[in-house]
Amino acid sequence: MATLTAFVLAAFVSYAGAWYMGLYEGNFALLLFTATVVTGLYWLAERFYFLPQRQAQAQALEHDAVARREELHKLGIQKVDGDTTAARERLLMQPWWLDWTAGLFPVIAVVFVLRSFLFEPFKIPSGSMIPTLWVGDLILVNKFHYGVRLPVLNTKVTAGEPVRRGDVMVFRYPPKPSLDYIKRVVGVPGDDVAYLNKQLSINGQLVAKANLPDFFEQDSLSYIKQFQESFPIGAGPSEMSTSKTVRLLNNAERPAFIAGTDDFPFKDQCSYSVEGVVCKVPPGHYFMMGDNRDNSLDSRYWGFVPEANIVGKAIMVWMNFSSLKRIGAID
Repeated sequence: MATLTAFVLAAFVSYAGAWYMGLYEGNFALLLFTATVVTGLYWLAERFYFLPQRQAQAQALEHDAVARREELHKLGIQKVDGDTTAARERLLMQPWWLDWTAGLFPVIAVVFVLRSFLFEPFKIPSGSMIPTLWVGDLILVNKFHYGVRLPVLNTKVTAGEPVRRGDVMVFRYPPKPSLDYIKRVVGVPGDDVAYLNKQLSINGQLVAKANLPDFFEQDSLSYIKQFQESFPIGAGPSEMSTSKTVRLLNNAERPAFIAGTDDFPFKDQCSYSVEGVVCKVPPGHYFMMGDNRDNSLDSRYWGFVPEANIVGKAIMVWMNFSSLKRIGAID
């Protein structure tokens, strides 16, 4: 078993190491699921086979020691050097290959359950969601808000809440599903979304846009025009009555024209011009945009997000080591 376990651990380390070095794209959900299953099997084997064996050996040792003392007492020998405590502890001790498998199972299982069904942490790597989310923000994503999904298979098993406009959502990047992206939901299935001359309209209704003080972007050391939109929340084209305020950035030096679009499914539902883009969101898909409107690679470029790609709803910034003031709920 020690040799087999060494081989299994070496396989895990090799997989993680090659992934870290960029030799191929790894799948953390699959890796965590496999680690949970493997360590779980070792835990069961330890609980019902290996531990009872060691306990039986320790009891046999103690029984032999008692029998030996009794025989010596019959011979009149009262002082017997027969302390078996150290030997018993050695017999009961887990070997290294069980300590590194069965011993880790409870921790790995808790991480697996939390990450797969409840909450998952992410780190914001880019400025596409400024001013809502900054580079370095550590966020928490609710994995069950839109319905619980089976890990690895990603099959939805509970209905959950509907996706609504204005939600900040984490999803698997459609052109490369191994990557996780975060954007704001702008269009839900059935919506007509238009972004023309940097003015957003949904289902023919202009989204009110008001000026805010300029935003100082630390990466470029420059001020960028900041606005506030009264965003129409809702899960369908008929739900347009209520709204939420969303802050966004527009760079006056960037043209409205959207250059470098990909060839994506349902692209025929979009119409591009020098003014921007107009799209009809197909069933089971969502139109996503970053709040840093002129510095965001989003649905305008690579298309719609399928419902199957949803990871969860971003709910809070739990830490930013550069600015503790960033901690709080996500609008």
